[in-house]
This record gives sequence, C-alpha cells and structure tokens, in this order.
Amino acid sequence: QVQLVESGGGLVQAGGSLRLSCAASRSMFSINYMGWYRQAPGKQRELVAIITSGGYTNYADSVKGRFTISRDNAKNTVYLQMNSLKPEDTAVYYCAAPNSWGQGTQVTVSS
Repeated sequence: QVQLVESGGGLVQAGGSLRLSCAASRSMFSINYMGWYRQAPGKQRELVAIITSGGYTNYADSVKGRFTISRDNAKNTVYLQMNSLKPEDTAVYYCAAPNSWGQGTQVTVSS
C-alpha cells in the first residue's frame, strides 16, 4: 500500500487550466500503474486517466486531447494537466494506485 496526497484543485473559469499533483509516500518504481478518477455529485466515480510504470497512458473519451497524465519517478509524483476545462469537468478528483486512494481534491469549473 502507498499513501497518496493530491493537491492543485480549485476554481477556474471554463476554458482555463489546472494541474493536479499526487505525491506518493514511497518510490513509484514498483507501482504498476497510477491513475486519476473523478466523482461528480450524484454520479459514480469514473476513470479519467491512467499511466503504467512503463509510461503507457489511457484516457476517458471525455478528456482525450484536453488532459495529460504524467509521472516523475524521481519526485514520486503523478500529475494531471487539465486544459480547456468545461463545467462538466467539475468533480472531486482522486489519485489512485493498486489498493490505495488519495483523499481527493475539488475541481470546480464555472461557466
């Protein structure tokens, strides 16, 4: 298990950008994958993006071309760069690794 701490959420206008960070409590070299999920009010938690230890990435169709996931193994940190944000991106964003979840960070996009 690994402890995950997210940061970088906030309020932004539609069309704006935010970068989320997820700091892991230990080296990520042995972690097969890390991902970002989100949960909007009244909706189920959904996968946003995932990155494997080998650098393979995958995205939800709704964010393809706007969001980019990356990892810095030297800093034990995973990032989610979010551009061209839309009001429907409003949600609590969670960082995840096998058997581990962060506490979540709120992202609110105003129209």
